[in-house]
Amino acid sequence: MTNPSVGATKVQERTYPHVEEGGSPLRDISDTALWSAVYRTSESERSDALFKDDLAQRLAGPRGKQIADAVPEATRHAWVIIIRTYLIDRYIMEAVSQGVDMIINLAAGLDARPYRMELPAELKWVEVDLPGLLAYKEEILRNEKPVCSLERIGMDLLRVDARRALFQELGRKATRVLIVTEGLLIYLTSEQASSLARDLALPGSFRTWIFDLPLPGLLRVLQQRIGSPLDQAGASLKLNAKGGPGSFVSCGWPTASASSMLDAATQTKRLPVEWSQSANTSQLAGVAGNIGNEMISNLATTPGSRSRRIDGFVCSSTRT
Repeated sequence: MTNPSVGATKVQERTYPHVEEGGSPLRDISDTALWSAVYRTSESERSDALFKDDLAQRLAGPRGKQIADAVPEATRHAWVIIIRTYLIDRYIMEAVSQGVDMIINLAAGLDARPYRMELPAELKWVEVDLPGLLAYKEEILRNEKPVCSLERIGMDLLRVDARRALFQELGRKATRVLIVTEGLLIYLTSEQASSLARDLALPGSFRTWIFDLPLPGLLRVLQQRIGSPLDQAGASLKLNAKGGPGSFVSCGWPTASASSMLDAATQTKRLPVEWSQSANTSQLAGVAGNIGNEMISNLATTPGSRSRRIDGFVCSSTRT
């Protein structure tokens, strides 16, 4: 069941102006959801696709393609979004098999998992994001039927008091809740991410949290390559997760089970040639740019190494 207040919101923009020369193709942070949907579309069209998202192209719309075309450099880093989606899918299915009765997707964007994944019909799925973005999504998917119970709640997650009240309300409606924050933390400062983590630890039923973290080197690569249009749109990449999978232990979340995005991309052959383990150090330096003392030579070390800095993790932390 969708939230009537969101479903009734009028979608103001159905056509989009062309990007002005020299300007950012992104208007605001909501446009990153359209952008990401373009890459999920491309992955879904592959014969060896890691997932199938048949709604992604419609959700991306002409604006999504316009953004992707305006930032061609970003295509070389699309593997981050593809692998992140793939690994989070796997963690979600693992949590579902263990009996979660509610999944809350914070900053859900244009994610279509409640439509494309094999989920129990009785599962409650809640999407939380900015009202305008959810209204757009509601309009595009108005004739589609989710596989489980679905509710959408429009909210700015930076409004601390409002989100705490929402978490408490949702926490009372379930006994074992899974939280998903895909692609959210990277846009927060370390202080904002820790504050969110502490708020997520307040409801007793919030048991598992799936999140993704860039290590400092990967963050710097992304900042150098695609940071400018994001900065201009007020959606700068910020989080510096030096603590890796243990970043939120002090906030009430145990050290997480973690999957290396670099390892997964290598194993699934989604890593661009300049990132591959066959690339030599000078090639990698060209990709990484000036990253100070961060090591890039050990990108070619054995899979599973946690000493690498140009990497990211998809993590799952469960409280007992």
